[in-house]
Amino acid sequence: MRYLAASTGVHGVELGVVTALFVLVAVLGFLAARWRRTGSPQHLHEWGLGGRSFGGFITWFLIGGDLYTAYTFVAVPAALFAGGALGFFAVGYTILVWPLVFIFLPRLWSVSRKHGYVTPADFVKGRHGSRSLSLAIAVTGIVATMPYIALQLVGIQSVLYVMGIGSNSSSFAQDLPLFVAFIILAAFTYTSGLRAPAMIAFVKDLLIYVTILVAVIYIPTRLGGWTHIFGAASTRLAAKNPVTHLPAGSTLLAHGGTLPFATLAIGSAMALFMYPHAQIGVLATKQRSTVRRNVSALTVYSLMLGFVALLGYMAIAAGFTGKSLGGNAQHAVPALFDAMFPSWFAGIALAAIVIGALVPAAIMSIAAANLFTRNIYVDFVNPAATDSQQTNVSKWVSLLVKFGALAFVLGLDATSAINFQLLGGVLILQTFPAIVGGLYTRYFHRWALLLGWAAGIVYGTVVAWQQSSATQHHFASQVALIPWTHQKAYIAVTALVVNLVVLVVSNLVLRAIKAPAGVDATSPADYDHDSDLEQTASVTTEPETV
Repeated sequence: MRYLAASTGVHGVELGVVTALFVLVAVLGFLAARWRRTGSPQHLHEWGLGGRSFGGFITWFLIGGDLYTAYTFVAVPAALFAGGALGFFAVGYTILVWPLVFIFLPRLWSVSRKHGYVTPADFVKGRHGSRSLSLAIAVTGIVATMPYIALQLVGIQSVLYVMGIGSNSSSFAQDLPLFVAFIILAAFTYTSGLRAPAMIAFVKDLLIYVTILVAVIYIPTRLGGWTHIFGAASTRLAAKNPVTHLPAGSTLLAHGGTLPFATLAIGSAMALFMYPHAQIGVLATKQRSTVRRNVSALTVYSLMLGFVALLGYMAIAAGFTGKSLGGNAQHAVPALFDAMFPSWFAGIALAAIVIGALVPAAIMSIAAANLFTRNIYVDFVNPAATDSQQTNVSKWVSLLVKFGALAFVLGLDATSAINFQLLGGVLILQTFPAIVGGLYTRYFHRWALLLGWAAGIVYGTVVAWQQSSATQHHFASQVALIPWTHQKAYIAVTALVVNLVVLVVSNLVLRAIKAPAGVDATSPADYDHDSDLEQTASVTTEPETV
């Protein structure tokens, strides 16, 4: 096996294939600027939401390309490689998420279409009449998205490392391809907006499906079949660590692992479509019925993710260890492809990971830029900003977000960056009451929602900060002890409980003292709205001093 042999030098064939496919998607990204254009490119609806014109076929690829990222492709198998069955929570949460969002996403689409909302924070401001609450939602979305973008770089870094770029290179030579890739990504995102990742998503999904289909059929034949794969994984995971004297994990959930698994799955499912980049594909569709059809059809990705997860066990059966992977379990899948496939197909498989990083990174940067423009720049800096000014601000902020994420990941080791991302789920889940709750009721006072959000954010951040391990002082785990119990759970879920308790109590007090509740810019009919974009109104901007 090439990787286990720790060969020096660049794997030329693989690098050539990856480079060729990267050039192809870069060209597509620039060509997308004129693809399906419905209006002026200097309007945020055009640049940031693709003119709200995407049909079912495009939306299916766009949302799938957005949610199933390079991080998913690399980190989910790495979790199984390092710890076993607990990593399967990712499969569980993708099964739970689609019935959940089938209920509320069409309502979010309808009210956003009716009022011209571009971001979830736009909706929160219109529904609750509070710029302060809208600002909290926007800042949370931006902060939670930044490390998520950075983690797409981790996937690219793992590919470069396995191809021989980085393991035996200077720091500059190691990072240069990453800089080039993100400069090109920044350029075609700036030019084409959401249309670029929408077009590239076709290539990305095709490469990933081909790679996974071949991997789950071909690789087991080289490893002695599935019986040997699961047997090798069970034996390796059960071996005790000489330092901790504890096993790394098991292929079945260990004692006490049920609640962490369940809360990770449920909390992640609730959090996924709170991320602004997950909602942007929904808001870009042209019909309400398209949202429902796509949510139903996207369940096929859950099956794919199950196969992706099993690559972690294949890497164990192939003989990889933490030491042979350079101490980084995230190299497991790229190393497995490098070792098992012929060089030409390994290049295709590794390109799937690289392109799988570009699509979501572009969408995430656009979503974060839209939040800044609409809910910080327009609301607090330049309320009279024209459509053209808003679009230009979003374009420049999308560049800053990308390179901020690049600096973030280059300044930290990969393990630290990933554990910082776990905080993203803790943060973004605290927006659930304001967004999803607001789609159904205005019973909760805007100030109560803000107080609950603050309590959840503070609690979740402090608890996550306190989690340590032998190799990391902070943010070392996504699960922690529930106060006054001996049970562990996903920190995002316990933080949400704190959020809800503060929300309910403060809401009773605020309603009792008749605190001003703000103006609701929406009406009940707006949540079932389904019409053309021409009928949408501008975002309501009532004066607000809160």
